[in-house]
Amino acid sequence: MTEGLKFEVLGLVPMWFGVGLQTLTALFLGGLIGYDREKKSKAAGLKTHMLICLGASIFTSIGILVAMSYGDEGDPNRIAAQIVSGIGFLGAGAIIRGQEHVIGLTSAATIWLVAAIGYTVGSGYPFTATAFTLTVLVVLKLMSPFYKFVEREAEYTYFQLEILSKGTVKRVVRAISIAEGAEIDEVSEEAFGDKKSKTFTSFFMSAHTRQMERISLELKGLIKVEKVNYHSMPEQIDRLKKSLDIEKDG
Repeated sequence: MTEGLKFEVLGLVPMWFGVGLQTLTALFLGGLIGYDREKKSKAAGLKTHMLICLGASIFTSIGILVAMSYGDEGDPNRIAAQIVSGIGFLGAGAIIRGQEHVIGLTSAATIWLVAAIGYTVGSGYPFTATAFTLTVLVVLKLMSPFYKFVEREAEYTYFQLEILSKGTVKRVVRAISIAEGAEIDEVSEEAFGDKKSKTFTSFFMSAHTRQMERISLELKGLIKVEKVNYHSMPEQIDRLKKSLDIEKDG
């Protein structure tokens, strides 16, 4: 049995140091992706992604240690195969099928990827796992600006976005709208029901139709949100254009 674990770049390191480094790296990398989902109030957020990444790393580390201890009798690849199949149950739990749309596919994909990152860390490749994590974050963060770039010459429309939720969602909606490139003009919010537990919020914004579709899908995936509806307001478009003309003339 080799008294140590092999790490890329670092080479052979003491057992306690290697396991500790794997644990911290898995928590950190899983947390990076989980923080992105947490900001959008997803069911699978910061703690979920951290634990999944840590769990995959621990299973992999244990598999390698068993193989080192028992030789041919221990096969870490068997554990890896079970991680791949077992993580599918968690991913399936994040997917919700509504009447018109399927919600949660992105969260399910990040759960699957975080498990792969944890396996990479547990195998002794923390730097490679970091590169994988950065790649996932680039996809999650840069797709909205890419959509905005593709749609930059398309005609924008004035919409009213209506949301029924448990508690306020103004902050989350603003964050999602900014990420999508939609411009919010006005917001109204009203609490009602027992102990004011329900909130009806209206957002008036300028956006592209596909942006509104993506915003609506994001909102339908939030735990707080019960209903989402949006519709165009042609009369508001004319009013908005006139106000812009007046500002230019002034």
